[in-house]
Amino acid sequence: MEPAKKDLIPLADVIANLMTDGTLPFDSEDADIWRVWHEVAGAFSDVCKPTRIRKKRLQVTVPDPIWLQELRFSEKRIRADLNRKLQRNAVSKIDFRVGPQ
Repeated sequence: MEPAKKDLIPLADVIANLMTDGTLPFDSEDADIWRVWHEVAGAFSDVCKPTRIRKKRLQVTVPDPIWLQELRFSEKRIRADLNRKLQRNAVSKIDFRVGPQ
């Protein structure tokens, strides 16, 4: 017996369903955050890395909880420097999380 063939869905239809409003699910300019991170985060850039951005909330991962408090004190400065460097209001909040880098 031959296995039943499943109907294939064209890739264009799959992509169109992902982008129901005709736009990408992310702002492509947000990729610049990773490009300028080392300049903006300064000494912290070796310790923490941006992992994602969604709705202007940047998630940054640190390897150890000891860095959380230090970075929370610097969040406002890092956010302001990022927005100034990118010349737009790209980040409204930075969430620091412990995790693998």
